[in-house]
Parts: sequence; structure tokens; C-alpha cells
Amino acid sequence: MEGLVNMVDKSFWRGKKVLVTGHTGFKGSWLSLWLHSLQAEVYGYALEMPKTPNMFAECHLEDILHNQYGDIRNQESVSAYMRKCEPEIIFHLAAQPLVRESYRYPLETYATNVMGTVNILEAARKCPSVKSIVIITTDKCYENKEWIWGYRESDPLGGYDPYASSKACAELVAQSYRLSFFQENKIFLATARAGNVIGGGDWAKDRLIPDCIRAIQNHREIILRNPEAIRPWQFVLEPLKGYLMLAEKLYMEGTPWAEAWNFGPERSAQRMVEEVVKLVCDFTGGKYKVEVKDNLHENRNLELDISKASSILHWEPSLELEQAVKMTVAWYNAWIEQKTDMREISLQQINEFQGV
Repeated sequence: MEGLVNMVDKSFWRGKKVLVTGHTGFKGSWLSLWLHSLQAEVYGYALEMPKTPNMFAECHLEDILHNQYGDIRNQESVSAYMRKCEPEIIFHLAAQPLVRESYRYPLETYATNVMGTVNILEAARKCPSVKSIVIITTDKCYENKEWIWGYRESDPLGGYDPYASSKACAELVAQSYRLSFFQENKIFLATARAGNVIGGGDWAKDRLIPDCIRAIQNHREIILRNPEAIRPWQFVLEPLKGYLMLAEKLYMEGTPWAEAWNFGPERSAQRMVEEVVKLVCDFTGGKYKVEVKDNLHENRNLELDISKASSILHWEPSLELEQAVKMTVAWYNAWIEQKTDMREISLQQINEFQGV
């Protein structure tokens, strides 16, 4: 059997009942497909899919998962579905995930990201089957002081924009439930903070790679609004590997793992937005230009310290940024050409990433 160092234990997931909230989203779709490939019994709870392209639909994931459309802001609906599926493990990804949308819709952002998390945890504490929970937040939950070094899990939480602060609030909610209820219930809860992820199947607006692909597909120049911003870029499967490894530890060993964890890239992948776009253009022949359209606040520097996950969980990033961009572009090229089943393409990338 494969070792557990920097790897997902395939035998662990076979037959496990897993609930993924936000399973129709970008990361949720990848995670659900990976779990299914590991022979887990996957239940999904999320809003209905948007009419625009999305990975869940393009990979026909509704055919292979237990699917339920619902709103995490509806506590009664969340509780009823959790009682129905009786999960052992929960990955909570459902959220309003966009910084710029949070400026437009702050009430919805807080209601979804804070009270939605409360609803999931409240339902879980009343569900005897639940043993471990991983709440997915973000690297933006830290009080960003534009440091040149990475933030550690013990650094203060904060958030300038409504999205970032709502995720900091979700971290505090998770900590409160862990201390107030889950120690008694023997439910083990951890939070996971990841950086900017890239990969095929993301069509969200105001995200760098999807914006690039849309521009290239429509034979337009890519517009950069913040070219010198430095972000911790990583391929989508990198943090998902961390989530899976963390959930295994929570399930098997409990309390020592019930903490906050950073899952980010190596320092070499801390690149400016413009550098990432240049890589995309190298692989696609696209062109870009800088055009500042508004003055919404965006942090320039944001880096995660991943030494805790690396030294204790034995998780480490596997891909260089160039490899991540190349795999991402390859996925979109396959989709644009419409010559191959996208679920199969995605599974090939998962298998390649695992070294199968």
C-alpha cells in the first residue's frame, strides 16, 4: 500500500459517506470527482448550477454523485439533508467566494459565509454519524499587513473587504463550535486556508484564469487591473490533497489535528499577476494589456507559511507554477475543441497528479 507521506490514502476512502457542500462549484466539483474516484459515497449540497459553463455540468457529475440543490442559509433544509445522508465526513466549501462580488452584495456574502457555516455546524452537531469536518476558508482571512513573509496559522485574523472578513468570521465560528460543542460530541473539526487556485473548469467572473480564457476564446486582449499584485498560485488539486489528508487524520486520530491549517504553494510560486498571465499567453498565443478600471481595494502581497502542514501533516505542493498553468490551459483547450469527455480529461489529470 502507498505510504501516507504527502499522499492520499486510497484505501481509507473506499465506502466512506462524505458530504461536500458547494459540490457544484469549481473546487467542489474537483473534490467530488476525486472522492468518487477513490470509491467514496459522495453526497453534494449546493445551489443550483449557473446557466453559464461550469465543471459540474461539463463533467456530468450529477450522474455519479448523490445530488441535492439547496441553500446553506436555510437551516431546516441543511439539517434535513444531513439527517438523510448521514455522512461520516464533511467538507464545507459552499460560499460566496468572490472579493468583488462581496463589495456588491455584502449582506449576501455575510449571510452565506458566516451564517451558512453556522447552519452546517449546527446540523452536524445533531447528526450522530458525523466524525470529522473540514471547513474551507481562505488565505485572505488573515489581517493583511502586506508583510513580505508568510502568515502562520497563529497570526491574527482580519479582512479588509467583506469576503475576507466573512471568512475570518467563519474561522471564529468554527473555533467556537470546536470548543463549545464538538469536544463533547467527539466530532473533530479543522479549518483549511488555501491560496489562489487555478485549474480547468473555473468560469467565475473576476478571476484571473477564467478571464484570460474568455478573452482568448473571443479573440480579445486580456485586461489586467492589478498586474503587480503578488498571490500564492497553486493548482486546484494541491489544496484538495491537503483537505483529504487532513480529513483522514481527523477521522483516525482526532484532537491533535483539529486546528487551522495553511495549504499554499512554495515561495517560487508567489508570482505577480502579470507573470501568470504571461505564462497563459505563452501556452495560448494570447495577448494582454493593463487597464485599471476601478479603485476597489486589493492587497498587493499575500503569502502563506506552509511549514506546519509540511512538517506535521507531511503535505507538500507537487507542481511548479509553469506545470500548473500548462495543465490548466490543456483542460480548457480540450473543452474548447470538444473532442474528449471532460470527466475523463479531469480524471486523467487527477491520476497524473497522484502518480497513477
